[in-house]
Order: sequence, then structure tokens, then C-alpha cells
Amino acid sequence: MARAPLLQLSGIGLGFGNTPLFSGLDLVVHERDRVALVGRNGAGKSTLLRVMAGQVEPDTGARSLAPGKRVGYLEQDPDFSGFDTLGAFASADLEPGEVYLVEMVAEGLRFDLDTPVATASGGEKRRAALARLLADPPELMLLDEPTNHLDIAAIEWLEERLRDTRGAYVLISHDRRFLTELTRATLWVDRGMVRRSEQGFAGFEDWRDKVWEDEDAQRHKLDKRIKAEAHWAVEGISARRKRNQGRLRNLEALRSERRAMIRRQGIAEMALDPGDRSGKLVAEARGISRRFGDTVIVRDFSLKVLRGDRVAFVGPNGVGKTTLLRMLTGAETPDSGQVVLGTKLELAVFDQARAQLDHDASLWDNLTGDPQMRVSGAHDQVMVRGTPRHVVGYLKEFLFDESQARAPVRALSGGERARLLLARLMARQSNLLVLDEPTNDLDVETLDLLQDLLGAYEGTVLLVSHDRDFIDRVATTTVVMEGAGRATVYAGGYSDYLAQRAAGGGGDERESPGRGSRSRGASRPTGQARTQRSRSDPLTFTERHRLEVLPDEIERLEAEIARLSELLADPELYDRAPAKFDKATETLAARQKALERAEAEWMALEEKAAS
Repeated sequence: MARAPLLQLSGIGLGFGNTPLFSGLDLVVHERDRVALVGRNGAGKSTLLRVMAGQVEPDTGARSLAPGKRVGYLEQDPDFSGFDTLGAFASADLEPGEVYLVEMVAEGLRFDLDTPVATASGGEKRRAALARLLADPPELMLLDEPTNHLDIAAIEWLEERLRDTRGAYVLISHDRRFLTELTRATLWVDRGMVRRSEQGFAGFEDWRDKVWEDEDAQRHKLDKRIKAEAHWAVEGISARRKRNQGRLRNLEALRSERRAMIRRQGIAEMALDPGDRSGKLVAEARGISRRFGDTVIVRDFSLKVLRGDRVAFVGPNGVGKTTLLRMLTGAETPDSGQVVLGTKLELAVFDQARAQLDHDASLWDNLTGDPQMRVSGAHDQVMVRGTPRHVVGYLKEFLFDESQARAPVRALSGGERARLLLARLMARQSNLLVLDEPTNDLDVETLDLLQDLLGAYEGTVLLVSHDRDFIDRVATTTVVMEGAGRATVYAGGYSDYLAQRAAGGGGDERESPGRGSRSRGASRPTGQARTQRSRSDPLTFTERHRLEVLPDEIERLEAEIARLSELLADPELYDRAPAKFDKATETLAARQKALERAEAEWMALEEKAAS
């Protein structure tokens, strides 16, 4: 059965200054569409999403939304003016009796609704904006980088929530696995055009490469025709040319067509220079511990990092991954224990806050103002791995054009800012790279190149990331931080960690003894019993932790189901508020499925613990 259109753009034209972004753009989003919106950084993905949301008025063309349908837009920098707490912002669109919907989402996204807006981090604000959208989901959600600032557990929760929703959505994301799991169609923004493929992101790269192959073949044929016609125009006798003005006009038309073929944006010419080799030992943590007040970051943690290792650190937001990273590089001192650093280390850091960039200064000044890139007496050159280079020439290697060189950094997209920071980092020699959330906002092609560079890099890499696919492609060791000072070292990437955990071991646990696990008695969890488990427990730490928290999770789900059932018991609800009835019915079904899964997981863990 054909799906009804929700949103339609017809003949959209839009430009900024003398730069055209879109011309004659047509697209349709249908009911229950799950669409990946992809394209190079700066291609106009976020702008297109804002046109779809009605927040940007195009120069030409029309936007039409199906009657009675709503569009929700998750922007990258939401406005919290007039709200004291994150909860007040997230629940602003709800009736007083529906606030529990925001509470449910906030638990899944792992943020505190009572956090004051004035002290909230950028990541907490983004999660509050996402909660506001998901608590009262419209028929069409437009999501611009929804996984930014989410940890892996929250990303997996969001995947499940979007998978179960009845509405349509369009996603911009750098997270390959997130897009692969959720999308069934792809919109590709490329050189002012928007192409659509009726397959999800999993098939995007094959489709893109086929489009490029066809373009190259077409361009080659056109070049041959122009060459043949130009040869005729030069060699033909004067009388013949007079009788064949049509062929001359055709030659000019061919040349115009060739000029109109917009050159594809190349791949950034990034490079890493490891410089001098470090010693074999890069860093060794020997029984280190660190805490801030009552919060324990690590307890009695040991790890040896050797030259060439690629170590990924994963865990919930706020668990202390960056702090551990800083201790391993000597930037912070542990409360107890010792960190021994190797010899001949040359460190380069990519920070997730982009704090190394002056956002009010130009790209030019951000490069020439870097003390490690400055060339004495030359204001238009930068030092790149020991060789002076012109600023504009170096920026072009990272896909910036000359007109952007004097523009302020704040005018750049998130992905362009990440590329500029990579340009600074890669200008210097280093044999130890510290990458704190490097994948945020980067496009697929740049991520591919960065992965290849890290694979060939002869130095050592310490990486903090929530991008599961990126960790799988890069990491040789994964350190999983779970809070309360617990950190476990696994061989391989994120998928290897999951496989080892599922197999009941494989990790080298660094944590204090004497942990307890709470279980529910008998055949059904009731919420009371606690069982102390010994070190010979057949469960891994993560499984013991799940067994401890599952009873509370089950109670929460049961309470939500009871509230939703009470709401749906109102016989007049459907006539009075059909949209609310549909939403409550959908949420009830999702919570019942989640309860079944939680109970099944609890039963399986109880049986394993008893074996």
C-alpha cells in the first residue's frame, strides 16, 4: 500500500551571498520513512533540515506539510531562554499530567531533569532537547546529530526508541552503526543536488561509488565529443563552416554542458607524521586511584601501553574517561599509585570541546597564531611537519576554499571545525595521539580517511569515543569504565568486548573486591532480596551489575505500564484526544516489550548465577 506524503519540497532554491546551495530541489518524505541524510561537511545537510523544518525560508520554491501533521526538529544549539531547569525545557510542550513521559526519556538518555540550565553542559542541553522531542513525538522528526554527546548505552536506548516509533524521521549522524541499524532510505546532498535511494545507509557507499562511476563515464564521453567537434571546427573549410552554423552552436552547447559539470569535492589530503620513535614503553599505570569528593574515577587500576597500541576508553558520560586519559599522559596526578611515562614522547591532543580553536578568529589566524605552526617573519605561512607551507594551500588540503580562510571559525559547521582542528594536530610531528571524541560531526569520507591514517600510523593512539564502528576499526585494546572506580581491560574493539562479555569473561578486571549483587527471589522478581556473590561467581562483573539493577528497571517499567493503562482506561480519551490515545498505545506496547526483555534477561542471569 502506498504511503501518504508527509512533507514535500518543490523547486527549492537557496543561496548565501554569491554561493548557491540548492537549485530546483524536489523531495518528498512519506509516512513511516526512516531516512539517512548524508553528504560532505559544508554540503548543506543541516540547512536542508532547517528548510524541511520551516526554520529557513528558501529563495525560491515551496514547502508543504500534510494537514494536521507536525514536524519536530532537533537542532544542534537549542535555545533555553526562559527556562530554569532542563526538566522545565523538556516538558514545556506537555500537559501537567504527562510529565512522566519526559521522566521516562530522561532516564533512557541519562540526564537529571533538575539540572539548572545555567550550569548544564552542552551535552546535557542536547539530551534535554532530544527528550523534549521524544516525549511528545510528532509525525516527522528531523534529527541533526542526535548521538553527539551520548554515551554508548544512551545511543543503544535511542536506537531502540526510534526503531519502535510509528512516526517518520530523517537523520543526520556521523555514527555509521546508528544509521545502518535505523534507516531504510538515503538522501544524499552532493554539489547542490539531493539524490534519493530506496535503501538504507548500509548500501550508501556502493550506491555513491556507482553514481561517481557513471558520472566519470559520462564526462569522458562528453570530452571525446567536444574534442571531435573542436577538431572539425578548426580543420573544416570556411564554406563548410558557414553551412554548418548548427554544429558550431552545438559545440558551444557541449562546452557549456561541460562547464556546468560541477567538480566533485575531493578527499582531504590528511597525513600523520610520527616523527622520532618513542621508547617501547609509552605509559604504565601501576595501581592508580583517583577520586573527586565522593566520586571514585578509578580504583587500583593498572595498564601497560606499548608503542603502536591503539587503546579505546569507553563508558557512560561523566565516568572519568578523560580524567584517566590525562593521568596516563601525565597531565594529572593520581591520588595513589604511579604512572610511568616512556621516553621520547611527542604528544598531540584532539580535544572534544574544540577548546584549542579561537571561534572568533579566522581560520588563517587560528593556524598562524599556533606557536607550534608559526613561521618566524612570515605571516602567510605555517610550519607543517617541519616544512613551511602557505596558509591557503594547507587549508585546501583539508577541503577549505580560499574564501573561507579569512572567515571566522564560528561560521563553520561542526564537521568543518573538526577538520580545522585536525589540520592543526596533523601539522606537527607526534608519536602519541590523544583523541577525545574525534568522530563528532565528521563526514563518512573523512572518517574513512582518519581510520586509514590511524591504521598506518607508527605511533601510539589513546582514544575516547562512543562511536562503536570507529572503535572496532581502530582499537586493539578497549578499556571499559563502568563507574564506582571499576575499569576492565579487553582485547580488541567494542564488538570484541561484547563477545568476551557474552562468553563470560575475557576481560582483565581492575576493581575493588567485595562487590555485592542484588537479585530477586524465586520465579518472579519481587524487589527485596539481596545476595552477596563471591569472587567465584560465574557471572562477569557487567552481568552481576545488570542483575543488580534489573529489579529496579522492572519496577519502573511496571509503574509506567500501570500509568499508561490507567490513561487508556478513559473511554472518552480517543474521541477527546486521538493523537494522545495513539501515542499512549504505542508507548504502552513498547514498555510491555521492554518489560518482557528485562524479565527474560533477569531469569537468564539468575539461572547462570545459580549454576
